[in-house]
Amino acid sequence: MSLDVQGLADEIIRRAHGRARFLVGIAGPPGGGKSTLADALSERLKQAGEAPAVLPMDGFHLDNRLLIERGLLPRKGAPDTFDVRGLRDILQAVRAGGEVLVPVFDRDRELAICAARCIAPDDRIILVEGNYVLLDREPWRPIASLFDLTVMVAPPQDELKRRLIARWVHYGLSQDEIHAKVHGNDLPNGQLVLSASHPADITLNFG
Repeated sequence: MSLDVQGLADEIIRRAHGRARFLVGIAGPPGGGKSTLADALSERLKQAGEAPAVLPMDGFHLDNRLLIERGLLPRKGAPDTFDVRGLRDILQAVRAGGEVLVPVFDRDRELAICAARCIAPDDRIILVEGNYVLLDREPWRPIASLFDLTVMVAPPQDELKRRLIARWVHYGLSQDEIHAKVHGNDLPNGQLVLSASHPADITLNFG
């Protein structure tokens, strides 16, 4: 199934009917537009009288100091640079209902801030966005089963590369640093997401 943003919002509302809490997993490559989609969906759902909340996977980045100890800092953003157990535990708590405090990633400072966002008891539709939330590899594999609806955001490769370059230009990286980030980490991670994720209920090809 392939929909636009409004169609996706309508489908979420339809499927969430009668549910106290409904989790949507939004996966896609780095720079693919997951955060933009989640924010747009949140606004559409609010306009429809729903109570949505956005839960980004980025809050579960391992701290740089730990990545340095493990020799993984150049690969920050790869599947083994996240606290997968922490993400799974939080998602299970969110499914159970009630207030849940979740971490948020501060990209300017490159660190995760604990308990920086609140999923309130009345938040009914939770939009969980992140590269690997549908990844069909351990230890990520069980996470896909926690969602009531899954979405894959898959823009064309050329558009994805353009967005990634623009992202790192925004953060002031040099041309050499940008090339290393995009070709040595982001694009390989994106290819993994697109080739090794559980099939999504809905695919969006935003170009």
